[in-house]
Amino acid sequence: MTEIISRSPAETEQAGEQLAKELRPGDVVALFGNLGAGKTQFIRGLARGLAITDMVSSPTFALVHTYSGRIPLYHFDMYRIMNWADLESTGFFDYLDSGGICAVEWSENIEAALPANAIRVHIEPDAGTDLRRISIKHEETGAK
Repeated sequence: MTEIISRSPAETEQAGEQLAKELRPGDVVALFGNLGAGKTQFIRGLARGLAITDMVSSPTFALVHTYSGRIPLYHFDMYRIMNWADLESTGFFDYLDSGGICAVEWSENIEAALPANAIRVHIEPDAGTDLRRISIKHEETGAK
């Protein structure tokens, strides 16, 4: 497991950008954290690391945004997903086999559906500051 302390939104993005260098087609990055933890900032960094130049925003109402880069990025927001039927309606399972990278905000809402080898990113903010503790765990190997 990798532990990173971020002291600013820019450092949170840098952590995502660093992880992007290790990603391969088919990888799933599952993000966990409360509202305002920095999940979208982390994914902005992932996108930059994948040579994506589009503006990245949370797909709260669209549920998924697609970005083109050196590897396609599928950015999901599972905040409103309450059951299996909701999840299936997003097309999530089709995206898993698309050869892109799936980055999933609010993964706690679909944890049972995540692949065993998903890269789990937990972001814990320090109340009242920009400080974030970012834990990155590669499930298949246990650590990276």
